Amino acid sequence: METLLKISIVLIAGLIGGRVAGLLKLPNVTGYLVAGVLVGPFFLHVITAQDSVSLAIISDVALAIIAFSIGSEFLLKEIRKLGKKIFIITVAEVLGAVILVFVVMFFIFKQPFAFSIVIASMSAATAPAATMMVIKQYQANGPLTRTVLPVVALDDIVGIMVFGIAMSLAQLSIGNNQTSLTTMISQPIIEIVGSCLLGLVLGFILTYFVRKARDNEDLMMMALAAIGLATGLASWMGLSPLLACIMLGATMVNLTPTAHRTFNALNNFAPPVYLLFFTLAGASLDLNILKQVGLIGIAYIFARGAGKIFGAWTGTTMVNAEQQVAQNLGLALLAQGGVSIGLSILVRQQLPQYSAAITTIIMFSVLIYEISGPILAKIALQRAGEITLREVSTE
Repeated sequence: METLLKISIVLIAGLIGGRVAGLLKLPNVTGYLVAGVLVGPFFLHVITAQDSVSLAIISDVALAIIAFSIGSEFLLKEIRKLGKKIFIITVAEVLGAVILVFVVMFFIFKQPFAFSIVIASMSAATAPAATMMVIKQYQANGPLTRTVLPVVALDDIVGIMVFGIAMSLAQLSIGNNQTSLTTMISQPIIEIVGSCLLGLVLGFILTYFVRKARDNEDLMMMALAAIGLATGLASWMGLSPLLACIMLGATMVNLTPTAHRTFNALNNFAPPVYLLFFTLAGASLDLNILKQVGLIGIAYIFARGAGKIFGAWTGTTMVNAEQQVAQNLGLALLAQGGVSIGLSILVRQQLPQYSAAITTIIMFSVLIYEISGPILAKIALQRAGEITLREVSTE
């Protein structure tokens, strides 16, 4: 079946899935993911595993645009007010998940230290895409919304650093001294700093050109070109495309008074890309994992969720955040996706003796949280009162 025909079928399936989800009072993202599962290799076989690989460019574009949009939330005048609080909350929710997962794996299931510390560190990452889409769909606004977006962005930065430290400790525990502790710790730091510098430079360049744009079409094309450059160069240089695009958006929103025009112009292009991204993500979910994961995988799911929720509550309590933020932030941080899968590849390269077990559990976690994450994020926003009754009833 030709690629264009398959893309058209995915668009139609995602559109129907989104509409059905709306009728069931669920986020559109959940409908897209379930529609993807149905057209995937386990049911209708329209999209095969090979198709998911060949269409990976769509995922790259969607994630880059989402990261760019998240960057728009890093307005310096707002960060000055919330910066320290956001950092404390992020560290608390990351450590909450990491510590609880480690305790469950090492002390309850008696897993080796290297296995326990690495899989615990991988529990930190949150997938920004699903959370961002839920917020956009319901046009949510309020203290929780203004907290969750920067926390989601910083979450991956902190998570990458924690993973680097955990991997070095794991290597030392099994007597693998081929890579020094200093190198293992410095690598994620270099990746983070390099990605941010790349995004900063491209942000300055984009800011210069958008001031010369004639209309919204020019703005959209300039933004897409800059996003493509940030993604491509970051991948080529071994950096993080996600962080580079976040920094690109953050730079532009702080340097351009009319930055909202660029983000609005990009929104005209983004919806079909988002639909394709999430529907294809659903098609790529491996349901065979359900047969392999066992009790330890189920325990990981609950430990990660409980750790995130408790850690977020602890962090928000420490900074005296609003009650609706403290009570609901953890639920909005449970989505899991691309970053965790990327870290699984690194585990395969550097810790092959544990890679099969770790990858299986992580893919199971992604399967569960990819579908449930958007629903839980919506519940969190509703409980915080940041989705109006009219928006809920007419979705």
